[in-house]
Amino acid sequence: MEVYRSFIFRLIRNYLIGSLAAVFVVGTVAMVSTLQIPNIQFVRLIVIVLISILFMLVAELITLWVQLGPIRQFFASEYHEKDDLNRMYESIHRFPGQTIYRIMGPHMLGFSLPAAGLTIWMISTGWLEFPYGYIVVAAACAFLIAIMHALIEYYLTVRAIRPLLLEIRHRGKTQYGMEPSLGGRILVSIQRKFQLSTALIGLFPLFLFFLATYIRLQYMDKEFAKEYILWGILIVVLGAGFALVGSWLLIRDVRDPVAELTHEMNRIQEGDLGRRAPDLYADEFSALISGFNMMINRLEMRQERNRQLLQSYFSTLAAALDARDKYTAGHSMRVAEYSLMIGKLSGMNEEQADLLYKSALLHDIGKIGIPDEVLLKDGKLSDEEFAIIRTHPVQGESILLQIEPIDAMADFLPGVRSHHERYDGKGYPDGMAGDDIPLFGRIIAVADAFDAMTSDRPYRNGMSHEKALTILEEGKGTQWDPYFAGLFIDEWRRQQHMQKPSK
Repeated sequence: MEVYRSFIFRLIRNYLIGSLAAVFVVGTVAMVSTLQIPNIQFVRLIVIVLISILFMLVAELITLWVQLGPIRQFFASEYHEKDDLNRMYESIHRFPGQTIYRIMGPHMLGFSLPAAGLTIWMISTGWLEFPYGYIVVAAACAFLIAIMHALIEYYLTVRAIRPLLLEIRHRGKTQYGMEPSLGGRILVSIQRKFQLSTALIGLFPLFLFFLATYIRLQYMDKEFAKEYILWGILIVVLGAGFALVGSWLLIRDVRDPVAELTHEMNRIQEGDLGRRAPDLYADEFSALISGFNMMINRLEMRQERNRQLLQSYFSTLAAALDARDKYTAGHSMRVAEYSLMIGKLSGMNEEQADLLYKSALLHDIGKIGIPDEVLLKDGKLSDEEFAIIRTHPVQGESILLQIEPIDAMADFLPGVRSHHERYDGKGYPDGMAGDDIPLFGRIIAVADAFDAMTSDRPYRNGMSHEKALTILEEGKGTQWDPYFAGLFIDEWRRQQHMQKPSK
């Protein structure tokens, strides 16, 4: 509750600041001083003002108590549900907007209605001697003052709520490991705030001067005062137009770099670090965009370093596996290169091709769990031993599932598990057929078979490339996917043809 009590103290302090600036200084000094009335009538006006302020305070305090009710109840408790934290975080962000309604409603009406009623009554009894039309002018002044008070109070309240928001974020992190956020939602746009604020700042003194001068002229020359109204309205209209155009130009000058940065941030969220935000500004936005671009540079450097580390991690795993058997040294790397070649020939994008390459590097990772007496046996395997070997795709999948975070290896699992499936459905471990076999599994199967056929084994020498290509060609549509096997065969023969010396 300490944070809440501190917030209430700031609200009271801000209210006094806003009231002093908008009501007493502007209202009393600027407006009351324009009236030329006897001292006794001036005293009666002060009494009206004080009584009206009393009504205003009662109306506003009741409204404020109601507005603060949910916030007060929230901070009276230490523990909250996650949804309550998120709802209160948004509610507190909306509280400055509620301040505007409180000032323009109970505050202004709580003052204006009693003041107008008492003034009409005193004029009718003769206690005050000035035209009823002044009440309309006073009401217009009260409206202007309320607007400026609401503007001041809004921006002061925006700052006052920040400790509450920080406290809610702290509770969310402590209790649930998450910090409440608006998630990028815009409750009040910068354009709306700037346009209204700059327009009001420009128009307020102009309107106030027009009304005060009109009252003053009533005592000097009533005929001239009538002519002044048309001239004054023209000046106010021109001033209003200038204020609106000026506010539009100002907000455009702020909105464009903000929109540019927002666009670049959305692009980065999608993983595109290739571009930089253009630095077209000579103000503080230049420093902001420069810092933003520097952040992208460092993100790009870190992403590249992570990519290299991850690539080294995969390569090291593959090399460690191949090192168990001198006859299969380099097998995983070659299968990865062949698979990458097939993937690019099929039109894969860079991201998919990279995932395929890493899947192929890990395709035999399950052999880590195969006993040496089976994996390293010289000679042909028995049926029982071959059954053990056939478990390595499932073991590989199980090994990768142990890596955290749990979704880190998700893209590599299909290729690791299914690279021994056959296109005709006679493979293992799941007996899948045709296009039901995962894409990476169908590609790695071709690359794995070719390297296995062309590599030496303890019980046989590797066959020639052409013979292996012939076997792949004969097995298209039965053992291997005909499309990917065909791509590999055609490309290998094309490269061999290009390497032959011309006669």
